[in-house]
This record gives sequence, C-alpha cells and structure tokens, in this order.
Amino acid sequence: MVAYIFPGQGAQFVGMGKDLYESNEDSKFLFEKANDILGFRISDVMFAGTMEDLTVTEVTQPAVFLHSVIQALSLADFKPDMVAGHSLGEFSSLVANRTLSFEDALRLVSIRAKAMQKACEINPSTMAAVLGLEDNIVEEVCASIQGEVVVAANYNCPGQLVISGSFKGIELAGEKLKEAGAKRVLPLKVGGAFHSPLMEPARTELAAAIESTQFNTPICPIYQNAVAKAVSDPAEIKKNLLIQLTAPVRWTESVQMMIADGATQFREVGPGNVLSGLVKKINSTVQSDKI
Repeated sequence: MVAYIFPGQGAQFVGMGKDLYESNEDSKFLFEKANDILGFRISDVMFAGTMEDLTVTEVTQPAVFLHSVIQALSLADFKPDMVAGHSLGEFSSLVANRTLSFEDALRLVSIRAKAMQKACEINPSTMAAVLGLEDNIVEEVCASIQGEVVVAANYNCPGQLVISGSFKGIELAGEKLKEAGAKRVLPLKVGGAFHSPLMEPARTELAAAIESTQFNTPICPIYQNAVAKAVSDPAEIKKNLLIQLTAPVRWTESVQMMIADGATQFREVGPGNVLSGLVKKINSTVQSDKI
C-alpha cells in the first residue's frame, strides 16, 4: 500500500512551484485560480520573492499547500491508499483524498494562517528542536517549568522532538534539557508557538470557517496529527483539524500506525524532503521517497 505524505510550514524555498507553473497548463491554471482566491499574486512571491517574504505565516502556509497539492494533482499515477500531512500538510492531504475541494481547502488554509498570525502577535512566542533525548524526559522538563507556557509540540521521530511556548519558557526549558543530556536545542525560525495553548485564539476563527465548509467522505483514510490513526468520517476530520492547532503533531505514531495498517511505501509530495527522511528514521525497513 502506498501512503502519500505532505509537508508543513518550514519546507518553503524561493522558486517553489515555478517548474510546475511553466511545464504544465493544468498547474498554471490552478496557480492563477489561487491568485484570484487569495487576492494577491502568491505565485510571484513563491517564484521570485525573498525568503523573508516567504516566511510570513500568512504567505508560507498557502504557498506550501499550493506547491504540495498542485504537484500531487500533476502526477499521472496518483492513487493514494492512505494520506497524512505534517501540521499544515493535513489540508494538502484532504485535497489528495478528496475530502475538500482545492478551492475550499485553500480558503481554509488562508484563514488558518491569518488566525495563527494574529495569535502570534497576541502572544509573542517561539519553538525549538530538541535532539537526542527520550520523549518522556522532554515532557518532564517542559512540565517542570513554572509560570511559563512550554509544551512538546512535534513528535517528529525518535530523538527529535520540537517544543513550543513563550520565549522565556523555551529559554528555561532549553537550559534544563541540555543539563538533562540533550545533544542540541535548536531555536527555530518560526512566527510563534504553534501546536501549543498559545494558539487558542486562532481556534474560534478557524472553527467558524471549517463548520461552514463542505467536507466529503474521503476516497482513502487520513492519519491525522492529533489522533495518530486512520480517520474517514468527515465530522471527526473537522474536529481533529481544530484540535491540531493547540495539540501536538504525533508524527512518529502516525507513521507507525500507517505501517501497521499496511503501508509499504511512503511518497512525499511538495517542497523539501524532510518527511521522507523522518520516515526512514522511524522505520528503516519501509521504502520512503521524495517525488
């Protein structure tokens, strides 16, 4: 069985998607449709903007989504048996398995990005990658920080866990994690504390948008970040998309569950190759490729 996986924020790069635009008329049509929906030429930012332009959350998220989805739709042999996406990548997955239309998913991604950007401005915050520690030790250190928000946010693979919280919380946790034996604690260049309680202000805005959007029964299951298991019920998919804003990305468990359910090949679609690398670290016996 083939699992298609889709990246999230952080995979962006200058020039992303330009080859698709120039080589495929259907892809060009979708990029132009996206420009109309968003009300600005995001394709120009993707193809020829600066990295600074691309790292603004309300640009990054639709840019990564567009590259991922348009590439997937351009594939002649695109027949997923299961799908999953890392954070933002869940929305790409939901177009891939036909739960959402391209247009509706792009509108939701834009609303989500703007809502998260506002939440970041309300509560300035950040994230950091912790390398070389067991998950339970990282969780214990985060729980020991008093008076600040700091939580485990992305369970990416064994020995790599991203924490999320206030600037002070991340600083204090970083010191304790190094004392506990972490090989490295790397601050990430992100707009805020994604997948933490500090994203709560974004939930209300996204909830209203999701509730008013048509979700169809998918052609194959999605393994969602919040629950790390196969989901096919549209109502449950909606619920999990909202939980995801403030809950951790359970990527390691999701990959393990897909393998347990029969996945023998993982194909990463979209910018970058981070996810295919993580799959290999989670289970080196399965095939994992970047399209």
